[in-house]
Amino acid sequence: MILQLEKRPQASPLLSVLSPLLALLLTAAAGLIMFAILGKAPFSALYTYFIEPLTDPWMREQILVKATPLILIAVGLSICFRSSNWNIGAEGQYLMGGLFGAMLPVYFYELQSSLLLPAMLLMGMLGGALYAFVPAILKARFNTNEILSSLMLVYVAQQLVDWVVRGPWRDPGGFGFPGTRSFNESATLPKLWQYGDAHWGAVLAIVSALIMWFVLSKTLQGFKVTVIGTSPRAGRFAGFSAGRLTVVAFLVSGALAGLAGIGEVAGSVGKLDDKLSLGYGFSAIIVAFLGRLNPLGIVAAGLVLALSYIGGEAAQISLGISDRATRVFQGLLLFFVLACDTLIHYKISLTGLRQQKSQGAAG
Repeated sequence: MILQLEKRPQASPLLSVLSPLLALLLTAAAGLIMFAILGKAPFSALYTYFIEPLTDPWMREQILVKATPLILIAVGLSICFRSSNWNIGAEGQYLMGGLFGAMLPVYFYELQSSLLLPAMLLMGMLGGALYAFVPAILKARFNTNEILSSLMLVYVAQQLVDWVVRGPWRDPGGFGFPGTRSFNESATLPKLWQYGDAHWGAVLAIVSALIMWFVLSKTLQGFKVTVIGTSPRAGRFAGFSAGRLTVVAFLVSGALAGLAGIGEVAGSVGKLDDKLSLGYGFSAIIVAFLGRLNPLGIVAAGLVLALSYIGGEAAQISLGISDRATRVFQGLLLFFVLACDTLIHYKISLTGLRQQKSQGAAG
C-alpha cells in the first residue's frame, strides 16, 4: 500500500479561513505537552509564554520592535512565494541591507544632514535588492534552483558582515569589540515616543504591507503574480513573462529585506555589529505562511511570532527553560500551518488498498 495525496474537488472555504487559527491552537496543544515533558506546569507555562507579555507595557513595546523586521521581510517574501519563487535567502538580503545602509554613517560619521537617513534607507533597499538579484538572474537565465542559491548566499553575507565589523569598519575606540562607531542622531530612526524602544521602522512596515496588499490585489502586476504562481502555462498563454516576474519578485523581496536590515541597524541598535544576524530572514518564512501570503495577514502573523520571541525570553527567566523552546514553538507553528493547509486542499489515500478493492469487485 502506498500513501499519497489527492487534491480535493473543492476545499472548504470556512476551513481555509480558519486554517491559521487552527494551526495556532494545535501549536498551543503541542506546547502543553512539551511543557509537561519538561516538568513545568503546562497551563501556567503557556500563560507565561503567550499571555503575560501582553499584560506588561514594556513587553508589548518589545513585541512591536521584534515584529517590525519580521513583517517587512515577510511582506517581501509573499510576492516571491505567490509567484512560485522560493526565496529562502532573505536573511542574507537583510544583512546586506544593513551593510549597504551603514556605509554612509561609517564613512561620513560626522555628517549631520536631514538627507542622511533617507539615503541610508535607500542604500539598504539597494543592497538587499542587488543581493536578491543574484539568485533571481540565475533562475531566470539558467534555471538554477533558487532555494539553494539564495540559501548559500546567506552564509556569504554573514561572513562579509562579520569581517567588516572586525576589520576595516571596527570602531577605533571600541576596545577591540566588533562593531562600527555608534551612529549620530541624523543617522538613526526616530523613536515613536520619547522613552521607548519602538521606532519609525514599525510605520514603514505597516505602510509597506498596505502598498503590497494594494499591488497584489488591485493591479495588473498583482494579477500576473497570481496567474503565473497558480498556473505558469496559463501565464505563458496570456503573454506574461515568468522570467521577468522572477527578477521583479526577487528585487522587491530583497529591497524590503534590506529595508528591514538597515531599519534594525539604524533603529534598534544604532550601529552595525556582529549580532545583526538573528534569524529574522528565516523566521519571516513562518510569518509569510501564517499570514496566508496576504500582506495584511502578515502584519498580524508578525505580531504573533514576535510574541513567541518575547514570551520565550520571559519563560527562560521565570521558568528556567532553554532558548531552544522558542525555536521548537516556531518550528511547530510552521509545521501545523503547512499541515493544515495541505489537509484542507488534499486528502490522504491508500492506492494499494483501492487497487485491491477494484480487483476484488472485478473478480
